Amino acid sequence: MTQKLTTNKNLISFFIVISIFLIDRISKIWIINKNFENNQNEIYFSKYLNIELIWNKGIAFGLLSFDKTSFYHIITIIIFIVILILMFLITKSFGMEKYSYTLISGGALGNLFDRIFYKEVPDFIDFHINDFHWFIFNTADIFITVGVLCLICIEVFKKNLNE
Repeated sequence: MTQKLTTNKNLISFFIVISIFLIDRISKIWIINKNFENNQNEIYFSKYLNIELIWNKGIAFGLLSFDKTSFYHIITIIIFIVILILMFLITKSFGMEKYSYTLISGGALGNLFDRIFYKEVPDFIDFHINDFHWFIFNTADIFITVGVLCLICIEVFKKNLNE
């Protein structure tokens, strides 16, 4: 009975990973198509939010952007290995920890797909206050960030409970 329950929970987690991947793909395809239709990179959305398509060769939030192809491939391989490790951790973890790994995996898979298919990752969400702009990011980055923040909270609260 326990093994069946664990298998069902893993299936739910993998369904969530695929759902996150699809949400990310749909949002990126929509933005890329809008960009080609309108022939403009920036769409004014509100006083604090613009949709601006940029192509990112680095990792999250444009960090480690570079021109060297070999370094790009090494980072892509490392990301693939990390996704495999996350998938293993999903099968071995429980509760919020399992779903944190699930969020990270879904987002990482979306960005990995772009790295392989486009050789870059399309980022398009531009939050800003006046002239201060946060890094431009995409929906996959949101899932990755929320998953990492959840893992941090889990560790902080777990540590506090053990003291």
